[in-house]
Amino acid sequence: MDMKRKECIILAGGLGTRLREVVSDVPKCMAEVAGKPFLSYLLDWCKAQSFGRVILSLGYLSEVVTNWVEKNEYPFEIVYVKEQEPLGTGGAIKLAMQSVEGDRAVVINGDTFFDVDINMLYEFHKGKLANISLALKPMTNFDRYGRVELNADNRIIAFIEKQQCKEGLINGGVYLIDKDILLSDKELPVKFSFEKDVLEAKISTLPIYGNIQDTYFIDIGIPEDYRKANIDFAQ
Repeated sequence: MDMKRKECIILAGGLGTRLREVVSDVPKCMAEVAGKPFLSYLLDWCKAQSFGRVILSLGYLSEVVTNWVEKNEYPFEIVYVKEQEPLGTGGAIKLAMQSVEGDRAVVINGDTFFDVDINMLYEFHKGKLANISLALKPMTNFDRYGRVELNADNRIIAFIEKQQCKEGLINGGVYLIDKDILLSDKELPVKFSFEKDVLEAKISTLPIYGNIQDTYFIDIGIPEDYRKANIDFAQ
């Protein structure tokens, strides 16, 4: 594929309910971190990864996002897709995939920063003939995230529920997804969970692989990590 036209979907429609005590009246991706909306760090990352096109999947208070984006300049095309009602992670990704021009797109969460090398993820995806590739982050001493298990070929064989874990791989929320997998699946409802109804439900039928990248990762979805992000990004 033409790497210049790499496309990234940013799921930026989240309500930020767990962040209410520190951030109110803005979508989660617009939470201010070290003086800038969190989304600005994600868009800077898209720039560093040479994306040609970014699709913002919006919902709650979408105009707060569009008004801010319009005041800034980026070296890629930005497209907006708006949910009329919350569709779940799967529904949001499927809706945004309709605006993807190529055969596949990277999907990231608007409240998580994972410094993935996207070219490496594309090469991995191609090499494994995967339909979906997940960027996985090695973690120690955690209980907030589920664990991902791989076979010797890096194919994902299990998603383990959240529990106290000494060490393991977590789903870092960065996906490379073949568009047709979602758009041609007539059985998927309008509202669905990408994690439960695609990743977990189709683990034995779809080639879903995990690419381990041990780089900087933060999820600002809870106040404690939101405060940590403010310190990290200030540096």
